[in-house]
Amino acid sequence: GTVPILSAEAIHQLHIFIFVLAVTHFLFSAITVLLGIAQTRKWRNWETKIQRNDDSPPRMIKHVQEFKFIQDHFKGDKKRWKTFGWLRSFFKQFYGSVTEEDYTTMRLGFIMKHCRGNLKFNFYSYMIRALEVDFKKVVGISWYLWTMLMIFLLLNVQGWYVYIWISVVPFIMLLVVGSKMEHIITELAYEVAQKHTAICGELVVAPSDDFFWFHRPKLVLLLIHIVLFQNAFEIAFFFWLLVTYGFKSCIMGKPAYVITRVVISVISQFICSYSTLPLYAIVSQMGNSFKKSIIDENVNEGLVNWAEKARRSTRVPNRAAIDANSSSID
Repeated sequence: GTVPILSAEAIHQLHIFIFVLAVTHFLFSAITVLLGIAQTRKWRNWETKIQRNDDSPPRMIKHVQEFKFIQDHFKGDKKRWKTFGWLRSFFKQFYGSVTEEDYTTMRLGFIMKHCRGNLKFNFYSYMIRALEVDFKKVVGISWYLWTMLMIFLLLNVQGWYVYIWISVVPFIMLLVVGSKMEHIITELAYEVAQKHTAICGELVVAPSDDFFWFHRPKLVLLLIHIVLFQNAFEIAFFFWLLVTYGFKSCIMGKPAYVITRVVISVISQFICSYSTLPLYAIVSQMGNSFKKSIIDENVNEGLVNWAEKARRSTRVPNRAAIDANSSSID
């Protein structure tokens, strides 16, 4: 007297769709990271240029507005900065999001906060290692992503155009995240300009969690994770319907809506690869703490092995002492 909620055919199709979604999410995340790293290739040249320059610049006293980093991000007018700062940050994410002056200044700020004794620290290599570690988190599909997906599917009521919102909301989130990270660079310049009139030597910014939403730099990675998953869902759903039912199927929906959704998803993926991800790679280092990737993988493995050997060596004498005590008691 019971009827299953889903038929055997529906369960079979659901399994196929979940597989397609997982593969699409993995491929799109991998492509995004690879394109993002390729976009940062010129940063490697900047790092190499810094490493080869053995001459430390003369410690001259300069007005804070003479530094190009300050000139690019803060013109000295506080009211104008508050009015147009966010607007400028929004548009700058689409062109030249990180300049050589930005990279050099943020690199020095990171080194002076976390490894002051090593001015030749390879910031680029560390940044790429940290990005690869973050990618391992992004490529997964967490429970909260499945929860969001279920909510969207349950809200798929006639006339609500939920699938359009699935494309539009991540796109808006991506633009907001990009604007925020650009604005953090601007805030770094603003903070220095407000605290100093003149600076002796090089310009040093002060990384802080206060620049990030809720003082949590990791929140940016979470939002990027959501955007990539929603894009993957949109593309996977489109191809699954296309192969299973055809483009003219009533399940597919109106062609204009379908094309709009796919175009928005492709644009979001492009912006994330060439702008948002490179911005995240460097701006996420402007927090209070550094990541485990600051230690090279080989060095880290060597330290772990050394600690394990030290732990074993301490166990052996203790065990020998216990055996000696037990034998003396006997």
